[in-house]
Amino acid sequence: MTMKLGERIKQIRKDRKMTLKDVAGLTGFSISFLSQLERGVSSATLESLKKIAVALRVSPGDFFAEEETSHGNGPDMVERIASYGIHYQNLAKGFPAPDFMPMRVTLKPGENGGKPIMHAGQEFVFVLDGRLTVEADGGLHELASGESLFYDAGKPHYWYNRFGAPVTFLCVSSDT
Repeated sequence: MTMKLGERIKQIRKDRKMTLKDVAGLTGFSISFLSQLERGVSSATLESLKKIAVALRVSPGDFFAEEETSHGNGPDMVERIASYGIHYQNLAKGFPAPDFMPMRVTLKPGENGGKPIMHAGQEFVFVLDGRLTVEADGGLHELASGESLFYDAGKPHYWYNRFGAPVTFLCVSSDT
């Protein structure tokens, strides 16, 4: 049986020995909202899932079912948030409490939804394939394959794919 989103968030929070108050303090969300989300009474936006993931020091994809795929030398676990058109691959899987979170992210064409978010730390993005628009540092940055951007995650930022082909990029974020 597949674990529901709220149950998974609660399990990860408990595994990290964090209270709802701890997560509320790190995300800016109310304890009530977080409790309702964990019980499946409330739903979450992509932005709220990203903030909760940062607070729990996991990839947003860790909240969802994994599917087995084959990349190169063997199977990888690809994590996905299908309803948002975003695929995350946690590149630090199995490493407890990393100081930074490396992820391979793929956005489907036209993924423009969502609003800028803020969280503690810094982020670095490097485009592997396609074109990525990053809202950061008060402006929009168009990045092509092989280009990168480093920015303060404590300021509003967001990723967009405003083009007709998928974009795949490496994102490394820290929370300090």
